[in-house]
Amino acid sequence: MGVSEQPPAAPGGPAAEIAAGYAFEGAALDLGALLWDGGCHPDAPVRIPLPVLNRHGLVAGATGTGKTKTLQLIAEQLSAHGVPVFLADIKGDVSGVSAPGEDGEKVRERAAQVGQEWRATGFPCEFYGLGGTGPGIPVRATVTSFGPVLLSKVLQLNQTQEQSLGLIFHYADAKGLELVDLKDLRAVVAFLVSDTGKAELKGIGGLSTVTAGVILRSITAFEQQGAGDFFGEPEFDTSEFLRTAADGRGIVSVLELPAVQDKPQLFSTFLMWMLADLFHDLPEVGDLEKPKLVFFFDEAHLLFSGASKAFLASITQTVRLIRSKGVGVFFVTQTPKDVPSDVLAQLGNRVQHALRAFTPDDAKALKATVRTFPNSPYDLEEVLTGLGTGEAVITVLSERGAPTPVAATRLRAPESLMGPIDAAALDAAVKGSPLYGRYAEAVDRESAYEKLTAEQRAAEAAAVEAAAAEEAEKAAKAEGAGARAPRRKEEPSLAEQVVGSGIFKSLARSIGTQLGREISRSVFGTARRRR
Repeated sequence: MGVSEQPPAAPGGPAAEIAAGYAFEGAALDLGALLWDGGCHPDAPVRIPLPVLNRHGLVAGATGTGKTKTLQLIAEQLSAHGVPVFLADIKGDVSGVSAPGEDGEKVRERAAQVGQEWRATGFPCEFYGLGGTGPGIPVRATVTSFGPVLLSKVLQLNQTQEQSLGLIFHYADAKGLELVDLKDLRAVVAFLVSDTGKAELKGIGGLSTVTAGVILRSITAFEQQGAGDFFGEPEFDTSEFLRTAADGRGIVSVLELPAVQDKPQLFSTFLMWMLADLFHDLPEVGDLEKPKLVFFFDEAHLLFSGASKAFLASITQTVRLIRSKGVGVFFVTQTPKDVPSDVLAQLGNRVQHALRAFTPDDAKALKATVRTFPNSPYDLEEVLTGLGTGEAVITVLSERGAPTPVAATRLRAPESLMGPIDAAALDAAVKGSPLYGRYAEAVDRESAYEKLTAEQRAAEAAAVEAAAAEEAEKAAKAEGAGARAPRRKEEPSLAEQVVGSGIFKSLARSIGTQLGREISRSVFGTARRRR
């Protein structure tokens, strides 16, 4: 059945059954009003229970169909219920959630259609930026905590190269060589293929010069793209996303990404690092009355594109298990087929905006999308191609955990500003945050690069000193030729001096230190040690 506008009739028959499926008793978010038989029914609200938001979800639809406004609508209501929210702002138009919306004829018309009492309201926000690129409090990660699996995805390494990178991380962890930024990683790779470093990996596999060269070139190219600033210290503590404001509302954390939207592999993998970091640090809590956090994973197809089987398995495991830690994850993309079936099967709450069927591939994607929904009295192929902006087909989990009937829905209007705030207001919000002083300035302390460089210089100095001593001894022998001199104790050889005072002794000492303990790594290879 289509959804063209006609005067609504009182819902009855199938429409009444659909409406009954959304009549929840407990706290719930109001998404909109039922569309049926050409009319919108404000007396048949479509809602989602607050406790099931940790059962994950999907927001999908073609470009321009209203996905971003749906995220804004859900984020506002979560915040009002005291639930913190994380949003990635890829196009720069989500910052308006912090400011009251603008009243107008279209807003009033939409509110009347869906039975909404609209009030202009801004919500508490924090704004972040990757590595200080663009506006926002800088979010950085150390290379050590990012781990070899996620870094391999960013560097676009193949399976063999990923395994070699894992070996490099294993060595650095064991030897207390902290990989804070990319120059640390480059220094460790260069050392392990040097004449002095090759022996270090013989017992656990070794590193080929060819593979090391590929990894080094990938790191260099990555840095030339300006990505070096995203790795370093102070490292961001993802528990900052779990805060609430003084008035009890959940803080909406907005990661501003317009400045890096041309680096999709980077920001999508960074989002996965944030999720993995939360997963490692949060305790098990089971099912709660409301989630601790709802995390919206925008442009989700970028994460899955070109991912290895091992990487996809890690994503699937993280999504499956993080629910019990009170975190809900919503993937945002164009079609459900962008999400692997093992992940899609875990997304119990679905908001599907309009799809277009201009090409054979579009038509195929449409049919595939329809098959992912429960049986419905709607002709979903017709409905999904006929939805207007701000309309969607919805099914969620009920309070009992069972899927609700499929409901074509006209969505409510966000109460915050549907557009970006101005640059001056954004800058003021960032610099006025209590977190700004904690993360704004990058710190470059002693780490692997400095340790290896210092030891290399010490070894070179020892070699020069040994050579000078040898020359002096030769000269002394020449001057005293023909005269019997007392036998002198032999000086240590050059090799003995270098090994005795060089890098191996320093690294051996580091094993016994706190930093020298091998770091425990998780399913994604991310470090499990709290910064």
